[in-house]
Amino acid sequence: MSAEVGATAPDFTLFDTDGNEFSLSSLRGKKVVLAFFPAVFSGVCDDEMCTFRDALSEYSSLNASVVAISTDARFGNAEFKNKHGLNFPVLSDYKKSTIEDYGVTWPDFAGMDGFTAAQRSVFVIGSDGKISWKWLCNVPSDLPPFDEVKSQVEALG
Repeated sequence: MSAEVGATAPDFTLFDTDGNEFSLSSLRGKKVVLAFFPAVFSGVCDDEMCTFRDALSEYSSLNASVVAISTDARFGNAEFKNKHGLNFPVLSDYKKSTIEDYGVTWPDFAGMDGFTAAQRSVFVIGSDGKISWKWLCNVPSDLPPFDEVKSQVEALG
């Protein structure tokens, strides 16, 4: 199963870095930039999350929230969030159910047999809860097209 443009975004409830449950449905009525990333402290992921951090005020002015998800445990996510001063939720999909629902599993990530990570991907979700745009990466070193992400959020009005 994968989350397709035009479909309602699959809801999820995952733990944030403080151990609190966070659900996508809690953001209904806002636009959401949902960014899946493979692994904390992995260079490209650091750059990606810091770029979203630096643009958060622009997303906020568009009534959009940024939410990041990895399969790392919440404790590693907490260290990652603190180190980089990330100012948006970083959620743990430790059981990998959300990456499966969104169709963004990356089996044997970085040659680690049996380790499934999140495929680097971005979903723009409208205030109605529907996916309006998605970007999936097949090359671990590629960053999202940040200008396009912002344009897609702006296009939602």
